[in-house]
Amino acid sequence: MSAEHPAADAAAIITPYEDGPLLVRGDFALVTPDGRSIDGRRGTVALCRCGKSALKPFCDGTHKAINFRAGTDREG
Repeated sequence: MSAEHPAADAAAIITPYEDGPLLVRGDFALVTPDGRSIDGRRGTVALCRCGKSALKPFCDGTHKAINFRAGTDREG
């Protein structure tokens, strides 16, 4: 990984949005626990973090309606 930008050499970049989804960009594969492929639909997807999406594993915006808050314990 590059010292200037740690994600520069990564095949995929995952960005956790505050109190929202995980945005995944780049070259990635989504699979079920038993290894079956899940259509990623495009090069960028938003994955549900709140657990309430009707489109799991994808985000459908429900986190806003239920006032989802990500954990407050942050490493760093």
